[in-house]
Amino acid sequence: MLSYFRMSLSTAAAILISALSISSPASAQSGATCHGGQSFAQFLAQLKQDAAAAGVSQRAIAAASPGLVYDQGIVNRDRGQRVFGQVFTEFAGRMAADYRMQQGRAKIKTYAQAFARAEKEYGVPPAVIAAFWGLESDFGANMGKLPTLRSLVSLAYDCRRAQMFHDETISALKIIDRGDLTPGEMIGSWAGELGQTQFLPSHYYNYAVDYDGDGHRNMLHSAPDVIGSTANYIATALKWRRGEPWLQEIRVPANLPWDQADLTLKHPRSKWAAWGVTFADGRPLPNDNLPASVLLPMGRTGPAFLAYANFAAYTEWNNSLIYSTTAAYLATRIAGAAPMRKPATPVAQLPFNEIRELQQLLVRAGFNVGKVDGVLGQQSRIAVKTMQAKYGLPADSWPTAELLARMRGGPR
Repeated sequence: MLSYFRMSLSTAAAILISALSISSPASAQSGATCHGGQSFAQFLAQLKQDAAAAGVSQRAIAAASPGLVYDQGIVNRDRGQRVFGQVFTEFAGRMAADYRMQQGRAKIKTYAQAFARAEKEYGVPPAVIAAFWGLESDFGANMGKLPTLRSLVSLAYDCRRAQMFHDETISALKIIDRGDLTPGEMIGSWAGELGQTQFLPSHYYNYAVDYDGDGHRNMLHSAPDVIGSTANYIATALKWRRGEPWLQEIRVPANLPWDQADLTLKHPRSKWAAWGVTFADGRPLPNDNLPASVLLPMGRTGPAFLAYANFAAYTEWNNSLIYSTTAAYLATRIAGAAPMRKPATPVAQLPFNEIRELQQLLVRAGFNVGKVDGVLGQQSRIAVKTMQAKYGLPADSWPTAELLARMRGGPR
């Protein structure tokens, strides 16, 4: 899973991509500036030297060499990717649909032994693993169809994230050298991710485990290996806290201090209870000191959740708030939670062009919102909250027509 916003393969229809075209190394002879003007052939020779210095055997390098070819189409996809903006309820309604919840529960029953072992060894509940498994590849049905080595080396030669994919290519060679996969078995997404939970090669090499006892770590074809490896990654790399919750739906009162509803702010559940927050079904929150944030993915009139320390594992897995909240919500559904309550009234969303205009106005006001792209990212939400507070509006981080109108009027 990549740290920038990349939708799972099952949502690929929502991504604008360029047509795939394979180029020979000769087509890259002009040389990438980030590699000192080296041609692809020169770059590849250096990469192989780096792999050998990192401990990869010449046998593995030779076996992989036929797949280490440049593909301009992969680079075009990486540069051209863009996801249509969607509100959380639309995205979650599609991605956390009942069929995926039911399949997750069925997988937990089918592979009960592996899930139980993973929870005992790593402390990660079965529902958490199953939710990522379903979202990333529909339980192995959609892992991608492109040669991984070709994708990795093409992105390594491109200058946008050259060092990252240089290192990922060497990690892929280490996987081959270790005997987990052959070069021909390495088929996955255009971004070089592998397996049923879409691991980058470095994650695969560092966290994949052999749960079926066959001597290989095969996250493409072995469900036990997928389960154990995913649990290991969540527990070890993402710092999962054994025995603690991750997300719970809540009801919030109309007079909640909205500026406190922020993932960067945590309060004991007893304090949220004192402010009138309850569970979604009206039950009172426990009067304890367990810290949690109030998460409002669509502002104060949309769904509301308590996000606990373990929610950070989701935002580390994928830094899109919509994706991470959907993954956490799907896990609660697989674990037995009731469906999310529908907002009492439709939540108004600014159209794409107006969100983009708002971002432009925020930039003029001195905020860093990242890309001005019409997609509400975390930096944009922080800026929106600050301006809402300035204008005396409920500071719930959700952009509204009223805020846009105020900002159009200029500084006050």
